[in-house]
Amino acid sequence: MKVEWAKSPREKILGLMFRKRIVRPLVLELPREMRIGASIHMMFVRFPIDAVFLDSKFKVVDIATLRPWTLNYTPKKAAKYILEMKAGAAKFKTGDTVKLE
Repeated sequence: MKVEWAKSPREKILGLMFRKRIVRPLVLELPREMRIGASIHMMFVRFPIDAVFLDSKFKVVDIATLRPWTLNYTPKKAAKYILEMKAGAAKFKTGDTVKLE
């Protein structure tokens, strides 16, 4: 799957905030696998998304469809990566391994 990687601190902080649409799924890499630290919000995100939480081996540990202005979502298990894509686009299930390019 071709993705956009949030590389700079600014890109990681902003994520999908203020964007009008998703061109490519966005990947946020966390410093280590964590659960509470992998929490995300939807403040200033104008459209619903699927958030796919991946461990350090790119295995899906949680999937959530989030609506704009959701205050907080914490994954069920620790994650190293968060893959954000258009709502309904995540065709994965927990336990799947995702290949990112």
